[in-house]
Amino acid sequence: MCGRFALTLPHQMVAEIFDAAPDPALVARGPRWNVCPTQEVEAVVSEGGVRRMARMRWGFLPRWYDKPSAGPLLINARSETIAEKPAFRDAARETRCLVPASGFYEWRREGKEKTPFWLHPAAGEIVAFGAVWRLWR
Repeated sequence: MCGRFALTLPHQMVAEIFDAAPDPALVARGPRWNVCPTQEVEAVVSEGGVRRMARMRWGFLPRWYDKPSAGPLLINARSETIAEKPAFRDAARETRCLVPASGFYEWRREGKEKTPFWLHPAAGEIVAFGAVWRLWR
């Protein structure tokens, strides 16, 4: 899975594609070509059967972390084990969302060099990553 992605479509357009209420705090945001872990991302959540856009921090903190640096930042979960792993199990059942993206980057290592590849759907289309979230205090 990716460690960097891009979202270049206007917020209002993303909200329309997902039939979600826009987040006024995100409306003025421009294209983002290098979204990385710990940054704020847009997510589509459903609450009471109503979809809305929400701002979230990219990186999952298990409930037992007493501070954000208490362990490794989790940025990917495997679909094969997400329902079993203690870090993700409850969130996988209760708080799922979609993270829209225009595409993502993967790198190929050749010796000491890493070459990025931009993976994306056909022009103007969008993808969405399945994600889980939790409020962490």
